[in-house]
Amino acid sequence: MGGSTGPIAFTRMRIALVSEHADPLTEPGTTDTGRQSLHVAGLASALSALGHQVVVYTRRDHPHVPQRVQTADGYEVVHVPAGPAVRLGSEEVLAHAGDFVEFLKLVWKARRPDVVHGHGWLSGIAAVLSARNSQVPVVQTYHWEGAVPQQDQRAQLPDSTKRLAVERLVGHEAARVVATCSAEARAVLGMGVDRSKLTVVPRGVDLDLFVPGRTPVDRHRPRKIVSVGRLLPRNGFDDLIRALSTTDGAELVIAGGGAQGDMRGDPETKRLLALARSVGVGDRVVFAGHVPYAELPSLLRSADVVACTPRHQSSGGVALEAMACGIPVLATAVGGLVDVVLDGLSGVLVPPGKPEMTAKALRALLTDGTHREVLSAAGHDRAHARYSWDRVASDVVRVYSAAAGTRSAAPAVVASRPARARTGSAPR
Repeated sequence: MGGSTGPIAFTRMRIALVSEHADPLTEPGTTDTGRQSLHVAGLASALSALGHQVVVYTRRDHPHVPQRVQTADGYEVVHVPAGPAVRLGSEEVLAHAGDFVEFLKLVWKARRPDVVHGHGWLSGIAAVLSARNSQVPVVQTYHWEGAVPQQDQRAQLPDSTKRLAVERLVGHEAARVVATCSAEARAVLGMGVDRSKLTVVPRGVDLDLFVPGRTPVDRHRPRKIVSVGRLLPRNGFDDLIRALSTTDGAELVIAGGGAQGDMRGDPETKRLLALARSVGVGDRVVFAGHVPYAELPSLLRSADVVACTPRHQSSGGVALEAMACGIPVLATAVGGLVDVVLDGLSGVLVPPGKPEMTAKALRALLTDGTHREVLSAAGHDRAHARYSWDRVASDVVRVYSAAAGTRSAAPAVVASRPARARTGSAPR
């Protein structure tokens, strides 16, 4: 995992992580819950490394997945039978929440956890309802990725009225709420959650996987920009393409979604390719398709700049991974990116939806090698100092201890073994 500062003592706890809609064994980038799955996996691994007993409960969404999987990183995953064993949308999952809750009640009656941590709003309601009778304290993380719309706007979105009511109920019932960034914290407070319940603990990054190093040069232009994410309009790849049209001698590699040779059924790739051709950079934009998570560090290290330009929301995960690899980051000032990237110190922030300003910042970065080296060093140091999973898990345990009414410094377990953020995948 990296970033460990030595042994830390905590009371050994039985921790239940409820991640109903995001299986931690899922390969990142293959589903719309990839970043949440990655977060739960990293947290579970690091908590286990600290000596805690961790079980992750997620809904069974494949007929051939084992009900129980003991991971190599020390935690267990339980695939809860709740509804059909196929991937479902959030509203469909909510319809089977009763089965999920009854399963947890039965399991926890036999072996009560010390604390339950819900991840996502669906998991939050399941955690609150399951833990109510046994008086187990519940900690909640909503995983709103970045700046969510105002409450009155959210209420007008499809299916949002029911979700907003559930989120408020969970926030009221939970003993503590952990936000992953300051934007999420503001949204939680705006929902009416008591400020005394709220703590900000960021997402972590695997400092064993994302490391600086040399990557064989794989480029067709003097400079290379890499951007990673799902091919959705809100992720701002079109702004990057427009910016590229004013940046000579550079190519843009977009990783995520379908490969360039398989355009059928991928309208966003078609749209972006058409835009690239229309602004004269069709030969300088490469769609790399899905890149396996284990290969992502190599792709990031091949870049001169990693660009993260969403318009509305972001977990900041890719920016963190690039920083850990020692690659300078250009990012839009939204959501978790505002916390992760310190403008002018560990990266460069630009306003969202402003391709002309993105282009200006890109040109400045690509022509100033010294500035890139300064940002690289500072970004790498920041990733290690604040975002190691060891530190994240230690901060979360303090929240658990407060929720459970215990002292985190009580002597019981001394752990110094580094944790890994990813596990071997169960059969899918």
